[in-house]
Amino acid sequence: MAHIPQQRDRRSAPFVLVVVGTDVHRFDRLVGWLERWHAARPGVRLVLQYGHSRPPALPEATPFLGHEELQRAMAEATLVVSHGGPATITEARRTGHLPIVVPRDPTHDEHVDNHQQLFSRRLGAAGMVRLCESEAELLAALDEGLAEPARFALTADPGRPDPRAEAVARVGAVIDDLVARRVRQRAGGRRG
Repeated sequence: MAHIPQQRDRRSAPFVLVVVGTDVHRFDRLVGWLERWHAARPGVRLVLQYGHSRPPALPEATPFLGHEELQRAMAEATLVVSHGGPATITEARRTGHLPIVVPRDPTHDEHVDNHQQLFSRRLGAAGMVRLCESEAELLAALDEGLAEPARFALTADPGRPDPRAEAVARVGAVIDDLVARRVRQRAGGRRG
């Protein structure tokens, strides 16, 4: 198991890692928000894994990162911004981050349905992520995180047998609850 850093080096330039995942849908809305934010903060290192989105006008943008490279970047990052994908959120938390999560929105053709929004809202309500569904919320979270990085850091517990198992169990419970609610809603709609 990889070492989970207890504290990141505060002497180096702030480093924001943004991960949009590998979904075939574009996430150009988030790319644009980040380009505008970064233009006013050139001293911040911003690495954007943009997937199938349009290539951003940012110096450290890449379509995809290998698993080891992603793990290394998460361990070194000051802040991690993620789409609403459970695996990415779990990995960010495992490496000691309270992830800033911007779920994909199907009304912008960013995904096939609203499962990322439902999932992310549930985690946001539980305090497991910092949910941002607008540009203003994202910019505020980024600026807050750079001003007070400790607010977006989770305490690592190297004595825990397998932190991934607990995270997977918690994520699974959230998904099970969401599915059960949807089934009840559909069943209730057929009775009338």
